[in-house]
Amino acid sequence: MKIAMLAPIAWRTPPIHYGPWELISSLLTEELVKNGMDVTLFATANSQTKAQLESVVAEGYEERKDMDAKVWECLHVAHCFEQADQFDIIHNQFDFLPLSYSKLTDTPVITTIHGFSSPKILPVYQQYNHNTHYVSISNANRSPDLDYIATIYHGIDTDQFSFHPESEGYLLFYGRIHQDKGTKEAIKIAKALNAQLIIAGIIQDNDYFNRDIKPHVDGKQIKYIGVVGSDTRNSLLGGAIALLHPINFSEPFGLSVVEAMACGTPVVAFDKGSMPELISNGENGFVVENTEEAIEKIKQINSINRRTCRQIVKDKFSKERMAKDYMEVYRRILNGKVSQK
Repeated sequence: MKIAMLAPIAWRTPPIHYGPWELISSLLTEELVKNGMDVTLFATANSQTKAQLESVVAEGYEERKDMDAKVWECLHVAHCFEQADQFDIIHNQFDFLPLSYSKLTDTPVITTIHGFSSPKILPVYQQYNHNTHYVSISNANRSPDLDYIATIYHGIDTDQFSFHPESEGYLLFYGRIHQDKGTKEAIKIAKALNAQLIIAGIIQDNDYFNRDIKPHVDGKQIKYIGVVGSDTRNSLLGGAIALLHPINFSEPFGLSVVEAMACGTPVVAFDKGSMPELISNGENGFVVENTEEAIEKIKQINSINRRTCRQIVKDKFSKERMAKDYMEVYRRILNGKVSQK
């Protein structure tokens, strides 16, 4: 089976720091190769892979601000589809633009929908609903206007996250600094508990950071340490009492939630989006309605077995399980045994 894996080109695949779509594209590609599949990864030229690499752009447009993203995205997608007849499956991790090429080839196209950036893009998905195959990354992130071949949860490389049986006494916010992710709410929770909070992540909204976050950062109780790489991510996640995920939007999945649990760290998250699918109350964290409930649940966090947190990830959210699920979908499509769910 020959697979074309069409990754985004905002960052390299895998990303050095931020880039969740590129990360999943990489994890899946490498696991498919390990399973003996013939995979060609369409990504930036500085990407790293054991698959065959095809590129039209040297590096991601988020790394080169002088690049016109739309120009290079069009060239990137076209480069893949111009070779469509060489593949059995085109797996689109790129979002909606490649769908507009899908009727130009007989090669089946499967699209992992990582989330809907805006309701305005939904008409594209609706237009190509019946000639492509959609995979949702959580049941919560499904649109009632679309058909899906499967829900496949993201998987991570659990070997990159070592188990930490005990915390180092701080709370952690790990993610984009943005209103959606609830950085301000995390600070409120930490202050109410008189607990230290470490904030790590890319600043996606400078106005929000300067207005609602920076005034509280004192370097002692509230610390902002910027973007962390894989070399420090493991110890940072594993040392936390809990990961705070007080989101203000419907989270499609939540890789940081799974990564924290892989280290043994429970998660306290607002009840939005996929959170009830990732977190079982009292087993690997708590799903709460608001900051007040979060504060009360954190007081009970020691009742959670940190080994259970890691085991749930190994059972449900590994890259091996993710690849197995996708390979089954590929086989169903190629064998004509396709039913939308």
